[in-house]
Amino acid sequence: MTAPVFLSEELDGPELTLTGPEGRHAASVRRLRAGERVDLTDGAGRVAECVVREVLKDALRLDVLGRYVVEAAQPRLVVVQGLPKGDRGELAVEMMTEAGVDVIVPWAAGRSITQWKGDKVAKGLHKWRSTAREAGKQARRFHLPEVTEPASTARVESLLAGAALGLVLHEESAEPLSGVALPPKGDIVVVVGPEGGVSEEELDRFTAAGAVPVLLGTTVLRTSTAGVAAAAVLFTRTGRW
Repeated sequence: MTAPVFLSEELDGPELTLTGPEGRHAASVRRLRAGERVDLTDGAGRVAECVVREVLKDALRLDVLGRYVVEAAQPRLVVVQGLPKGDRGELAVEMMTEAGVDVIVPWAAGRSITQWKGDKVAKGLHKWRSTAREAGKQARRFHLPEVTEPASTARVESLLAGAALGLVLHEESAEPLSGVALPPKGDIVVVVGPEGGVSEEELDRFTAAGAVPVLLGTTVLRTSTAGVAAAAVLFTRTGRW
């Protein structure tokens, strides 16, 4: 089995103590024992390979075996996710995190049934970021994805205009995602519409910003699965998979 991954801001020194929620989970839930291997990461590429020296009530004392840095992958994949209804947003974030998406942008699209307003903004972001954090650890990701603040349509236009390649998943496009020329580095920004899809006005604005409408496949996927499907195609073609 591969070593479990825990998040820690403290990675320096020959000995480390994993405390807080991560230490409690490791000691009380995972029930790790002395001699077992664990990896600690700051979520930004730094990794400390450790072995458990002592298990405390809510913490682990660890001996550090070695350290290394994992470079961020290129090109980066940014997915703009139209807000889905219910818990499908967390499902989308979980799957995209496991696949390796680098940045997830919540988008209040015109046809989004769910709208984050008032207290719902903080609540929705907390759920998405917590989901990304836990899915990242499960997937042994040493670069956790960034879940940004909610973006307006104007902000999405700006992201597309500044990208090395901007793409909009659209069921009426004649150009398949599998055939688009890809950049070797920079950001690939993919827009995934909500349940009602991307509106004509939004599509016009995005194409004016330089985005290319692309067809993901012959079937229509749910908004919660379209992002991870697109990521699989792009990661395979760029060599990240």
